[in-house]
Amino acid sequence: MKIVSIIIYLLCSVGGLILVKSEANATTLAMQNGVFNVSMGVKAIIGFILYIGSFLIYTFYIIKQFDLSYIFPIITGITQILVILASVFVLKESINIYGIVGIFTIIVGITLLNIK
Repeated sequence: MKIVSIIIYLLCSVGGLILVKSEANATTLAMQNGVFNVSMGVKAIIGFILYIGSFLIYTFYIIKQFDLSYIFPIITGITQILVILASVFVLKESINIYGIVGIFTIIVGITLLNIK
């Protein structure tokens, strides 16, 4: 169940970020006559809900089941890598050699942190 919770967290977190980014141009914030207006597309709302869900899973389950010094670098690194890959394949963003080197640096860092 622990691994499943991490997978669900990663899917919610990365999916939420990608959906919010994909609707970024359709999202508006405005203040009119003292009233704060927010306009978001459906994908952005779903992304926002997914991201809140990932926060709740992390806060109320994952950090209670794992040592924080162990799980935080792993989840953060994997999330960063998955966001980069999703932005390249889903959002058609480009990645340069520095991004590729950064991904490998993250992987090496996570590995070194977890050698016991």
